[in-house]
Parts: sequence; C-alpha cells; structure tokens
Amino acid sequence: MRRALVVEDDPDIVELLRHYLKREAFHVEALSDGRQAVERVRSQRWDLLLLDLQLPGLDGLAVCRELRHDPATRQVPIIIITARGDETDRVVGLEMGADDYVVKPFSPKELMARVRAVLRRAEQPTEAAPIAEIGELAVDRARHTVRWQGQVVHLTAKEFALLLALIDAHGRVLSRQQLLESVWGYSYAEGTRTVDVHIRRLREKLPGISASIVTVKGLGYRLVQEEET
Repeated sequence: MRRALVVEDDPDIVELLRHYLKREAFHVEALSDGRQAVERVRSQRWDLLLLDLQLPGLDGLAVCRELRHDPATRQVPIIIITARGDETDRVVGLEMGADDYVVKPFSPKELMARVRAVLRRAEQPTEAAPIAEIGELAVDRARHTVRWQGQVVHLTAKEFALLLALIDAHGRVLSRQQLLESVWGYSYAEGTRTVDVHIRRLREKLPGISASIVTVKGLGYRLVQEEET
C-alpha cells in the first residue's frame, strides 16, 4: 500500500484528505508541525507528501526546501495545499521544489487527479539506458544523475524529467502544454507558469548550458544540441 503524509493544522481538511486518499488506496498519516514532518519523512519511506504552508514549528516552504536539499528525501513527491494563491506564492512554492501547488478551497476530485498525475511521473519505471551527453553535460537515465564537467548537479525529479524531455526532443521546439503533459502528466491553463519556473531553475543549476535552453517566443522551449552550435 502506498503511504501519504498529510501535514496540515486544520483537522477538517485533514479528514477530507484522509477520506479521499484512502479511496486511492493510500495509508494516511497526519501531522500539524513542520519540524516533526521533516523528521518523519526522513525516518520512513513516503510515496506522497501533502503540505500546508502555514505551519507551526517550521513553515511549509522551509519543510519543502529541507527535504529537497537532502538526497534521502529529494525524490518524495510534494504537493503544496494552501490558502495563499497569489502568483508570487505559487512561484516560490515551485522554486522550493514542490511538484504541484493547489489553492484552498479546492475540489477534492481535482486534487486526486493531480495526485495521480504526480505519482505517474514519480513511479514511472526507469529502464537502463545510455548516458546522454551534450558537450560537458552527462545525464545518466538509469541512475537519475546529472554531471557537468564531471561534477554532480542536484536536480529535483521534475527538473530531471524536464531536462530529459528537452534532450530527447533533439532540438525540436516543445510547447509548454507538451512539456506539462510529458513531465507532469496533465495540462491546465495555469500550468504553463510551472514550466517557466522549472526552466528558470534548470538554467540556474546548469549555467553552462543556460544559453542552449532557448525560449521560442509564442511557442515554447528547445535545447540547442552541440552539433547546431
């Protein structure tokens, strides 16, 4: 059975999430303290973390940041659920490494659709494959590792999948909607901002190929391959 940790201090929302997650065959546990949540995620295996932002002990953004910086918890799928719906809040949440961002009040059915989409990407089996190399960039598909000039670069699961999507396009332009469907497993109007945020993070983490990740105005993104330069 898959395991979900709900980190939320509103008991009504906890029970709502528990009800719907159990229908999706999850074993559900709940906490209301951010610091306890970090320790709990580090101590056991989790398939999903539903995370409120306004928490005692340690706020949700700090929880997300700590988990993404720890190699042992970096791959845990995180969906932020919060009343803070401003675009700035969404962007910050995604920049901290969240896989999705849901604003309260939310539709439980839509949330479960997003949960399934996030899990499809996280649980997709990885087949052994050659290392993809572009100049001094080496991407090991089987081990989910990225190296630049021989040095390991730490990417989140979504950043890694986004980089692979661009590499596998072999220089073709991919629209934001195509990237949403390929990397996140779903498509919705506000999701294009999610793609932009993750592209920016890729450029920041891989400055050596930043100029090769090209924005094609009105269309999307492409990765200029070495043979094109």
